Amino acid sequence: MSTLVCFHAHPDDEAIQTGGLMAKAAAAGHRVVLVCATRGEQGEPVEGVLEPGEELWQRRIEELKVSAAALGADEPILLGYEDSGMMDEPANENPACFWQADHDEAVQRLATILQDVEADVLTIYDDHGGYGHPDHIRVHTVGRAAAEEVGIEHVYEATVNRDAMRVMVEAARASGEFDDEDGDGPDTETFGTAEKDISYSIDVAEFVAQKRASMLAHRSQIGPDSFFLTMDDAMFAMAFGTESFNIPGRTDTGGPESIDMLPGLEAS
Repeated sequence: MSTLVCFHAHPDDEAIQTGGLMAKAAAAGHRVVLVCATRGEQGEPVEGVLEPGEELWQRRIEELKVSAAALGADEPILLGYEDSGMMDEPANENPACFWQADHDEAVQRLATILQDVEADVLTIYDDHGGYGHPDHIRVHTVGRAAAEEVGIEHVYEATVNRDAMRVMVEAARASGEFDDEDGDGPDTETFGTAEKDISYSIDVAEFVAQKRASMLAHRSQIGPDSFFLTMDDAMFAMAFGTESFNIPGRTDTGGPESIDMLPGLEAS
């Protein structure tokens, strides 16, 4: 059996991008370790969720623990940085945030964790962090450097199939399930990775219930009336039943190869 480490930027990222792989790997008997770079201080809490005097970061850590348990992962490990907020926001200048972290120090923090858990496989993000979030970009750069230092052969960049997402968003708009007239919807021209450049796709349809439970755990960020959670089962399975991964440095692969598990995570 192998040890899978999924390195994410904020609590709830794991649910959306690698929740299916994590559940699938755990079900096959692999050890699954979730490492989170920040506590998600810059998130926008759903109204009425926080208790009087409760800080958002406190709630998000507890939510992360519940999410990890739903996916069959160990209790999460925090890298120890603060949330940097979206690109070009004042929070980017916080000296304690992940965007401002000393690169070598951050690499050493992650490398130590990877060595301690004897990681065989590491997932990070694609080179633009999926949508340009500074913490996601740093997960990519810090993750690649730490994997190189420790000598992890199997490194995969979690991404989103841009072409498949465009089809899904257009279908949701046409049906009236998704309304982004305010301009807050995803940029389907730049988000994620073009299908022709994706290395692997993994069928996680069997684990979408666990993936939904993982999302539900993040009540401070994903409310019960959110687009994600109001999808019917068929739409949810279409949106989240496949997860996509790149091989660092590879482009124009001709489209993703469909595989049962990531190399390095051979199921028993």
